[in-house]
Amino acid sequence: MTEKLQKTLRDSTAARWMALITVSFTMMWGYFLTDAMSPLMDMLGISTAQGGMGWSAEDFGWFNNAYMWFNVYFFMLIFGGIILDKMGVRFTGIISCAFMVIGAGIKYFAVEYIAPGGEAILNIDFLGIHLNQQVLTACVGYALFAVGTENCGITVSKVLVKWFTGYELALAMGVQVAVARLGTALALAICPWIASQFSMSTPLLLAFVLLIVGLMAYIVFCGMDAKLDKQETASADSDEDTFKVSDLGLILSNKGFWLIALLCLCFYAAVFPFMKYATSLMINKYGVESFWAGFLPALIPFGNLIMTPIFGGIYDKYGKGATIMMIGSVLLILVHVLFALPILNYWWFAAFVMIILGVAFSLVPSAMWPSMPKIVPIKLLGSSYALTFWIQNIGLGGVPLLIGKILTNYCITGTVVRDGVEVTQYDYTIPMCIFAIFGVIALALAYLLLVEDKKKGYGLQQPNVK
Repeated sequence: MTEKLQKTLRDSTAARWMALITVSFTMMWGYFLTDAMSPLMDMLGISTAQGGMGWSAEDFGWFNNAYMWFNVYFFMLIFGGIILDKMGVRFTGIISCAFMVIGAGIKYFAVEYIAPGGEAILNIDFLGIHLNQQVLTACVGYALFAVGTENCGITVSKVLVKWFTGYELALAMGVQVAVARLGTALALAICPWIASQFSMSTPLLLAFVLLIVGLMAYIVFCGMDAKLDKQETASADSDEDTFKVSDLGLILSNKGFWLIALLCLCFYAAVFPFMKYATSLMINKYGVESFWAGFLPALIPFGNLIMTPIFGGIYDKYGKGATIMMIGSVLLILVHVLFALPILNYWWFAAFVMIILGVAFSLVPSAMWPSMPKIVPIKLLGSSYALTFWIQNIGLGGVPLLIGKILTNYCITGTVVRDGVEVTQYDYTIPMCIFAIFGVIALALAYLLLVEDKKKGYGLQQPNVK
């Protein structure tokens, strides 16, 4: 029997986890900017006459829809996956980080230096698009940023597969998700305070600076990864040399891939778009002061810090990946039904439901992402993650726009004075029902994935640690 005589960096626990922490740090600041504007919807809606930006709920919806403009409509995510499989994690990661920084800078410029309000400069009547200069520029910046953060996300996923296969892969992915969610939690919790104390653009300036720091951190990781490739006789990047674009057919013909991708679409469509409006929900339904409203949605990602690594560790040791995804989907349905019901309109009840959502949000990702390497070959992993993210982005961009249009056209119940200014009041019953429907579809897909696993023997119910 031939044994491996020389250990590499990936065989060192300290080195593996140092690589994990470094790339997770980069992703954390990407997630911070992703949700930096999420808790500011009601503040953005204050009229320009009263010193606000005058954004409508539909403007806010189009802004969040911009996340998919380049990734989905111009297939930038799919191209990114192909580039990742051809060029490797170092090249793709640095380019992705650069896109994040550029997009963040444009977004900050729009809010800080372009006057709010004014006539719409982009009018596409059949799509219902009417955006003024400030909103449109912010959308473009957010769209460019999304190219970077989504491609960085698939790159980091492949980094972890490269460094942790055969070790604690699900735990590593759980930790990465948890650290990234800390960025979301910080954005939801502190951005309303920063905006109220300084200006609406200050959170974006902070995010811009932190993303530059994140880029520097990824460059440090690249040094570690280059050393690993020199040590290994058959590194992940050598497999990437054999990748052919025609191999994409192997992914597209794989039923297991489609079940995970569609599960990802429906599950995240009921979580991330919800978080865009969660602060407004806390204000409008539960009467939470706008200063504190962001702290309740922040319970979701803060809970991920603990629970996602725990559930990932359980998957590593005991398996049951498809079962874990089914349980998470059931909890997701429960959460949105409770938010839709006209009961217990108290902040403590909202906090309790947010904690349940945090558990659901920890269960599904802890099992979903580590399951992909069991279904598709490693050399196609970048492209498979890219296609999944591309499909997911349809929900991340389309659902917030749908919710914004529904709020504007069907859910306005009047106006109310808060903090001395008049703001629009919304009823969130219909949006919560829509989110619950996505949860039902996610549950059905998780069950079908369990059935497919029994037929094909992917090993989703088996432990990851060998």
